[in-house]
Amino acid sequence: MTTEAIAPPSTKSQVLRSFDVTDFPALNGLEEEWRFTPLKRLRDLVTATSLSGAAPAVEHGDLPAGVTVSTADGVEPVLTPFDRVSALAFGAAAGVTLIEVAPEAEPAEAVVIRLVGKGGDAAAARTYVKVGAFAKATIVLEQTGSVTLADNVEVVIGDSAQLTFVTLAEWDHDAVQAQHVKFRVGRDARVQHVQVTLGGDLVRQFTSVEYTGRGGDAELWGVYFATSGQHHEHRQLVDHSVPDCRSYVGYRGALQGSSAHTVWVGDVLIRAAATGTDTYEINRNLLLTDGARADSVPNLEIETGEIAGAGHASATGRFDDEQLFYLMARGIPEPEARKLVVRGFFAELINKIPVEALRERLGDAIEARLAEAGQ
Repeated sequence: MTTEAIAPPSTKSQVLRSFDVTDFPALNGLEEEWRFTPLKRLRDLVTATSLSGAAPAVEHGDLPAGVTVSTADGVEPVLTPFDRVSALAFGAAAGVTLIEVAPEAEPAEAVVIRLVGKGGDAAAARTYVKVGAFAKATIVLEQTGSVTLADNVEVVIGDSAQLTFVTLAEWDHDAVQAQHVKFRVGRDARVQHVQVTLGGDLVRQFTSVEYTGRGGDAELWGVYFATSGQHHEHRQLVDHSVPDCRSYVGYRGALQGSSAHTVWVGDVLIRAAATGTDTYEINRNLLLTDGARADSVPNLEIETGEIAGAGHASATGRFDDEQLFYLMARGIPEPEARKLVVRGFFAELINKIPVEALRERLGDAIEARLAEAGQ
């Protein structure tokens, strides 16, 4: 058993962390971290102490020079779980999918890894990405199929390395996922994470960032589109513990249909030693129909006044009829005008994905969701 702190916490730095699922009390939905999540829809992930289902299949094409994908055991973790489900995933995962980019490697094309769920009993998985010093790479993690899945993704970015990491959750309609993605950012390293959530019945994704040296830079971008009955929940914890690092968090979501529900909770912790920190977080939500609900909670915890800057913002609004009228007045039919407005809402973030085929695929997926509701 490994426990780094005790509950209840008074700050994010004191939250309970442990690999032992029994260290975490049973969930009842009253906990601050779980109050927005419909626990019954997480199925066995809430109550189980072990998982026996088959993890998603791991698929990929030819790999460029300097990149390897293997199955490993005993990889030293960089994430100590913050919650019961993440701890459950650590204990139950059979092996680790290890993705390595060699130091100084610069593959010209994106590395695409596909996780394909085959249904069945609740399962666990663990993915570990290691980017060597001075390397530069783009890695795409595509997640499709049917699952009830608890999984952890750990990403280590070496000193002066640059990584664009795209995670796409395009699960089948019956899928349930609770995922923790952890980034460890080295000295003068840079990571850009683009998190896209479109599918699933319930998808809950927690992203955390820590820095190990000065000059680290993390940008977390998110795109999500929830339709009738879907629950998409995104949480971040950016932990600034060393000086002169930067973070920017920007998430945008669209919702349509009865009981579509999204949750965004952004936590940024600036510790006393993290002088010179520059951080900002923003969440924007677009409600396309009645009956949809978006919860948005930005939080800043600052332990030093010697910072470059810190701020947050959140905005949720309905479809802009003035924009729609402007386009229709110029001869654009209403269905096409609606598509243009929604595409424009997401365009800045989708364009951060350096894979043209994936950008086009996401644009088509968003339009398909609009068409489903007759928008």
